[in-house]
Amino acid sequence: MTTSPVRQPHPLDLLDLDAHLTESERAVRDSVRRLCDDLVEPHIAEWYENGRVPGLRELAAALGDLGLLGMHLEGYGCAGMSAVEYGLACLELEATDSGLRSLVSVQGSLAMYAIWQWANEETKQQWLPQMASGRAIGCFGLTEPDHGSDPGSMRTRARRQGGDWILDGTKTWITNGSVADVAVIWAVTDDGVRGFAVPTDTPGFTATEIKHKASLRASVTSELVMDGVRIPDAFAFPDVRGLKGPLSCLNEARYGITWGAMGAARSCLRAALDYTCQREQFGRPLAAFQLTQRKLVEMNVEYSKGLLLAWHLGRRKDAGVLAPAQVSLGKLNNVREAIEICRTARTLLGANGVSLEYPVIRHASNLESVLTYEGTVEMHTLVLGQLMTGLPAFR
Repeated sequence: MTTSPVRQPHPLDLLDLDAHLTESERAVRDSVRRLCDDLVEPHIAEWYENGRVPGLRELAAALGDLGLLGMHLEGYGCAGMSAVEYGLACLELEATDSGLRSLVSVQGSLAMYAIWQWANEETKQQWLPQMASGRAIGCFGLTEPDHGSDPGSMRTRARRQGGDWILDGTKTWITNGSVADVAVIWAVTDDGVRGFAVPTDTPGFTATEIKHKASLRASVTSELVMDGVRIPDAFAFPDVRGLKGPLSCLNEARYGITWGAMGAARSCLRAALDYTCQREQFGRPLAAFQLTQRKLVEMNVEYSKGLLLAWHLGRRKDAGVLAPAQVSLGKLNNVREAIEICRTARTLLGANGVSLEYPVIRHASNLESVLTYEGTVEMHTLVLGQLMTGLPAFR
């Protein structure tokens, strides 16, 4: 009996996960990679350093042309791709920058998903085709200045007045906020928390960009203020009450982060591997030293496990059996390990590790924000703790 020789795995794909992807999944991954390489990679360090993204709407249109906005949704001009294809796209986007993945994630998994899942048909038809093409940008208003992990205590209020709603309140740390055409706003009403699709040109609605960030600098982050914003009842989401609405959207976004964080990790791992193979000290490449190889291997082991976890969750999501607590596990583990990979890469690059000539410090800084948003480490830990013990420990 003869056997074929075992093919050596790629240094950045030790488990040969690529062999388990379908042709369609590889095509999505490769097309997103080409877009990032052509439109974003040549400029991202400058955008990050300057804290602004010129031509953001043109970039959104290019993302829409490729079908990346709301890509996992069906109908209304959305691409209807699989969860794994969406995850692979998130991985490639965040391998370029977390801010780029945030733009796509907030547009598709938060704003578009909220409208797609919870709005009436008229609102869906009004916004989703425009958002899928990138002609309209959306944001998702849940977090408030005094209420992040405890959205049930939000102070934004919506009250009925005739056939309209009047919204008052403030939301903060809102990605895309000051460039958005429509804001999904969650507010307390007399019958519980409700969602609203609010056109941002409505009188009384203002959005101010948040400056002086040291993380996610190539991303628009804003504060939203609603002062007597009047909208018709048709803009209210008709059938969802309580935190079920916003939490269902957050679960979609957290799934994408599970993949995206591994993109940032891969970028830093690749930079560290390339650098240490080329950089010489004591007459030898840094990669020839045992301690360097140990760091590289430990980074790659955690990256490989995180990628396998994301892939497993994606297959479960496509099968319709993915539980929210499993998404918490993915987000908790993969962002935490990605940060450690980026920090270790920083040490291998020495002083060059803090230069924007390399992607490492940018990814490490961005991931500090990703670690906190869409659920902190503490909150995801307690979600899993409650699942294990049956005992809630949030209060």
